[in-house]
Amino acid sequence: MANALVSIQIIPRTKNGEDHIPYIDEAISIIINSGVKYQVNPLETTMEGDLPELLEIIEKMNERMVELGSPSVISQIKVYFNPEGASMDQLTEKYR
Repeated sequence: MANALVSIQIIPRTKNGEDHIPYIDEAISIIINSGVKYQVNPLETTMEGDLPELLEIIEKMNERMVELGSPSVISQIKVYFNPEGASMDQLTEKYR
């Protein structure tokens, strides 16, 4: 079982004030291609997995933004860590 939930809101700066949504779409594709369980929400995306793996995904997301031409990136991150197990479904089931 996964031991962490990590939510990320990535905010890439663009060189000339271009729309940053294509950059965000690219960042989300990194999460999708990682194979971890995830949920895209309007203002952030939550991933479920082992903490080192999730932090590595965030690193790849930031590096990709720079590759696409972003001079800098803000990543707002929330981490829920529980060595005994962490699950998005378990934390939200009472609301569904």
